[in-house]
Amino acid sequence: MQVQDFENAKETSLTLASATITVIDPIRPPTDDHRAAVFAGFMGWTLDAFDFFLVVFALTTIAQEFHKSDAQVALSITLTLVFRPVGAFIFGLLADRYGRRLPLMIDLVFYSVVEVATGFAHSFTTFLVLRALFGIGMGGEWGVGASLAMEKVPPKLRGLLSGMLQQGYALGYLLAAVCFFFVFPRWGWRPMFFIGGLPALLGLYVRFHVKESAVWEQQQKRSWANLGREIASHWKLFLYLTVLMMMMSFTSHGTQDMYPTFLQRHWGMGSTQRAGITAISMVGAILGGLVFGFFSDRFGRRRAMIVALLSAILMIPLWAYAPSIPLLVTGAFLIQFMVQGAWGIIPAHLSELSPDSVRGFLPGFAYQCGVLLAGSVGYVEALLAQKISYANAMAITALVVFALAALVTALGREKAGIHFGS
Repeated sequence: MQVQDFENAKETSLTLASATITVIDPIRPPTDDHRAAVFAGFMGWTLDAFDFFLVVFALTTIAQEFHKSDAQVALSITLTLVFRPVGAFIFGLLADRYGRRLPLMIDLVFYSVVEVATGFAHSFTTFLVLRALFGIGMGGEWGVGASLAMEKVPPKLRGLLSGMLQQGYALGYLLAAVCFFFVFPRWGWRPMFFIGGLPALLGLYVRFHVKESAVWEQQQKRSWANLGREIASHWKLFLYLTVLMMMMSFTSHGTQDMYPTFLQRHWGMGSTQRAGITAISMVGAILGGLVFGFFSDRFGRRRAMIVALLSAILMIPLWAYAPSIPLLVTGAFLIQFMVQGAWGIIPAHLSELSPDSVRGFLPGFAYQCGVLLAGSVGYVEALLAQKISYANAMAITALVVFALAALVTALGREKAGIHFGS
């Protein structure tokens, strides 16, 4: 009897040990599997931003063609931002239910078609409808692409690669500036949007080169009801992430969307000068995202973000009130270095805070809801500039949003370097 009891106890012990190992062993992404996913997410966000900022550069010309004011065309930018949560909601749910790859491919093709159609818009109403549809596509790409990439990268490199992934946005802005520089003076604003059909080709790359997330394959939900209950159980986290992303969106859109218009109205610059200065500022943004992403792997996500945001406050006088062109360029470079330095940490930070089971939906939807709440900043700046000048309007906006974004970041928590799939 004692021998039998001993054998039973031994068997139970081995079973428990085996179960324990199964629970705590995380899914570690293969070292050769994350590169294609990071590239796809990076290029998807690059082309998204490229298409978005074409309107920013051509704003005044579009306004003149449709006989509208700058503020009215700036409202189309707000409309794009307003519809981004719709895309994040739809494609985020699909990503947690059916995997990351298929929704990403569908989204890339969808917003490519809409962007090409924008070049054919011959009424302001049609233009607004197409910018709203583009917002759906733009809102869907980030959450799906970021979750796919962040679930695959090694945890020790997550901050650095997050910075690279997020700076696809800055590269898209840079490419839009280059496109505006070469295409706009010769052929006008419409052909620029035809180039926006390129993301459809990226969909083919995802189809043949990107593998599905192993974390999703472990956590996939068998029904919509299960997924809905899982999402609802994290409502407090969703609210915090939404407020955080609202403030972060204020910092980026408040310093980028109306900047080419500021250069035109306040400095009297032509299209080539505006494109050149904006391009230089985006070089600063790309470098800032990589530098602060690297620092966040060593010193923590929140600390790196707060340092970047508070440093941006120090750059405001040079950015808005520079007495000369060289100092203006320096200010543009430095402020975007800091702003996008903080932003570069966002894909890693939001992915780490979000549970495995809802990572396709929660970060992207919270991000885009934050964008929705901050979407009026360009319109507000344009109206404010009519009363106190563009320089004052942008400087005051920047000071307020940088300080508040740093505060909201400090009030949160982080899980830097956590292993997904635990």
